[in-house]
Amino acid sequence: MQYEAVIGLEIHAQLLTDSKMFCGCSTRFGAEPNTQTCPICIGMPGVLPVMNRKALEFTIRTGLAVNCRISSYSRFARKNYFYPDLPKGYQISQYEMPICEHGFIEVIVDGEKKRIGITRVHMEEDAGKNIHEGSGGHSFVDLNRAGVPLMEIVSEPDIRSPKEASEYMKKLRSILRYLGVCDGNMEQGSLRCDANVSIRPAGSNGFGIKVEMKNMNSFRFVEKALEYEIKRQINILNDGGRIIQETRLWDSSTGTTQSMRTKEEAHDYRYFPEPDLVPIMADETWIKEIKEALPELPDIKRERFVSEYGLPEYDADLLTSEKSIADWFEDAVRAGGSPKSVSNWIMVELMRFLNEDNRSIEECSLKPAQLVNMLALIDNGTISGKIAKTVFEEMYKTGKDAEEIIREKGLIQISDEGAIQKAIDEIITKNPKEVERFKAGEEKLIGFFVGQVMKATKGKANPQLVNDILKRKLSI
Repeated sequence: MQYEAVIGLEIHAQLLTDSKMFCGCSTRFGAEPNTQTCPICIGMPGVLPVMNRKALEFTIRTGLAVNCRISSYSRFARKNYFYPDLPKGYQISQYEMPICEHGFIEVIVDGEKKRIGITRVHMEEDAGKNIHEGSGGHSFVDLNRAGVPLMEIVSEPDIRSPKEASEYMKKLRSILRYLGVCDGNMEQGSLRCDANVSIRPAGSNGFGIKVEMKNMNSFRFVEKALEYEIKRQINILNDGGRIIQETRLWDSSTGTTQSMRTKEEAHDYRYFPEPDLVPIMADETWIKEIKEALPELPDIKRERFVSEYGLPEYDADLLTSEKSIADWFEDAVRAGGSPKSVSNWIMVELMRFLNEDNRSIEECSLKPAQLVNMLALIDNGTISGKIAKTVFEEMYKTGKDAEEIIREKGLIQISDEGAIQKAIDEIITKNPKEVERFKAGEEKLIGFFVGQVMKATKGKANPQLVNDILKRKLSI
């Protein structure tokens, strides 16, 4: 039997607030364990939480950006369960009355646009962190994360492949970073993904038994984990077995999923309205102000890059995937750079160096205006495109201007026709057999002669002049 996957993602995004969800403790990452806590976030008796207004604003901003309906009335609930990193014995979340509902985002997979529904976007507090490694057979608890504000973004089960899941998550991360509500750092845990995956006979409408997947902290691992789990479930059914509703952990070292526990149902958490917090009354005027202040989002920016700058859709997709990259590109264009030339240098050279160094474009010392100045030197014949790659790499590494590097390394292009003719005459004299073959019709040998001239001039000869003079001399 042919099967298809049914996948829904639950994305937890840490909000970029300075303080926690219900107290004034810092949310800074990397502090010494248990140094960012207070009686509220460690669950001492008799304390009262106070909601972080900025967290609410960020959640509404996100809901609007993903086309949700914003509820004018919502409230918090207690999600009850016991775990050592949950000091209160419950997590303050939202359940039956979330702040944002019924949205969607669109992704492009294999050239096809697909709309993926968003069931809800709601606020909740994070739990602490259990520490097992390097503790001499004991486990410790760090409560610095306890109470950190999160958004949970729950998709509809509209995703049909691991690739779609990865693209959905990338798109959502891009939107959150554009909005400035989450830094999207998956390694530090500020963006986390759980997946619910089941399989069903292809073409059917029902749902199979779902399995929850956890511990996927990269886009690649999301794809790999889902691929493995889908195959695992298909093999079980083909062997006559039965899928068990459970939670499984992805083990990246083995490329497999491992059973963690049987899957809880909502009633297992004994949700009930949070008695220490009043309901949230979101004022329509305030919601309108937040909507009007939304930045230009990736889809709109991508369309503008195509229409305004004449870029291919592929270029526009890559350049708008991150706001910082889009801003760098536009700064370069405003400084006088040709949009397509700037795009090419960003996509091919700059992104290669950034990826090799695992750096973001914000960490790059090379400035947009410096690239534009280098492009002008190519256009006026000071350097060739080949030399420019050497210059660009040095600019990236040192932050120096192109002119300074060219002067230091003696990289000015040779455009003196007499000097180039002299080099060509020497090459022709040294290679009489190749000259005869060229004149006999092997015109592809022009590449050989160009290469020899460039080698003789250490890559400094003007390539266009080299080609023109060679063709003229060899055709005599």
